[in-house]
Amino acid sequence: MTSSAVPPVSPGHDLIVIGAGVVGLASAYAAARRGCSVLLVDRNSGPAMGTSFANGAQLSYAYTDAMAGPGTWKQLPEMAFGRNGPFRTRWSADPDFLRWGLAFLRQASTGGLHRNTLATLELALESRQAMRSLLQEHPIDFEHAVSGKLHLYPSVKGMHGAAAMIALKRTSGVQQRLVSAEEARRIEPALCGAPWLAGAVYSPDEEAGDPYRFSQRLLQVMEHQYGVQAKFGIHISSLRNAGGHWQLQLQDGQVLTAKRVLVCAGIDSATLLKPLRLRMPVMAIKGYSFTAACGANAPQVSITDTKRKLVFCRLGERIRVAGLADLNDWNPTPEPTRLAQLIAQARASLPEAADYDHIQSSWAGLRPVTPWSSPIIRNLGDGLGCNIGHGMLGWTLAMGSGERAVAQLLDAR
Repeated sequence: MTSSAVPPVSPGHDLIVIGAGVVGLASAYAAARRGCSVLLVDRNSGPAMGTSFANGAQLSYAYTDAMAGPGTWKQLPEMAFGRNGPFRTRWSADPDFLRWGLAFLRQASTGGLHRNTLATLELALESRQAMRSLLQEHPIDFEHAVSGKLHLYPSVKGMHGAAAMIALKRTSGVQQRLVSAEEARRIEPALCGAPWLAGAVYSPDEEAGDPYRFSQRLLQVMEHQYGVQAKFGIHISSLRNAGGHWQLQLQDGQVLTAKRVLVCAGIDSATLLKPLRLRMPVMAIKGYSFTAACGANAPQVSITDTKRKLVFCRLGERIRVAGLADLNDWNPTPEPTRLAQLIAQARASLPEAADYDHIQSSWAGLRPVTPWSSPIIRNLGDGLGCNIGHGMLGWTLAMGSGERAVAQLLDAR
């Protein structure tokens, strides 16, 4: 006589956080600090192995400008049909792609730009405060620096649009100002190698840090001081509510249970939630980066080149350069021609910023973007929540969004 095998069920937790990127880790920390027993799960072999691994590294608390605005309409032909520019689109007849695109275009107005920028700015300032509180309690090392940031413009016309955004954010206490090319070079002498520069926006309070190192250190703190458990290599087949508890059915037959679940799985979140009839309007935008030793004239201040749509960020004796945006590209494998393009553009922008002949590492990641450029932080009911769609600002918004998401979920009790 045979009996059917019963899959093992894990002991229940107060909360399971799905996704161990910077957003998931920050959310787990917010819950553990409130006394919850937390299980953190991820399909990768360790924390921050996806989009958080090697992103631009800038903590851009002041620069929260939404993607869509009135200028989008002029840029639309290049965005839609350009093949070699910094932004390109992979066209598809998939209804989710088309719905996302139409929703994005509905945000492309002055009102949409201002509304979405300020909404993200509010969260960014909360995130900065949450990061400061964390570092006061746990002074972890992740090459953190208050380095300031310069947004470089090749023309005076571009600076006029920047002036309007500075005025918009000033009411929130953001410190930004327009500077001439000469003043920008005084602030950052490495810009003497950028003769194309017309002027810049200077944000003196902007910060930088290595998100991967941060994630490693924060997980260690949570495991040793807060009892957080982490499981990696976890592949979820389904998520369902049974008898007031949430069950994660794994591909190997195991079942994990918890009173509450918070989905922070980045671009995979929409697929996970869709069987529950929860449609999440997030779209993959593939970005690239490389890391190299500092060059002969490496900047100390973080740099954003608005002409080429790329960033330079100093991490100790290394330089991280990130850029490119491939809409609706769901393959995280770096494309050699795009990576070569990024390196060539970085050379053209700041030729002595990095040792371009000896790239230490390269990366590509899928950034989950909403049509309005702000994340979806929502209590979905019955103990289920989501914290997704941070786009290019996941590293910046992680700590604040973790606090918001957990507060919403726990307050629902």
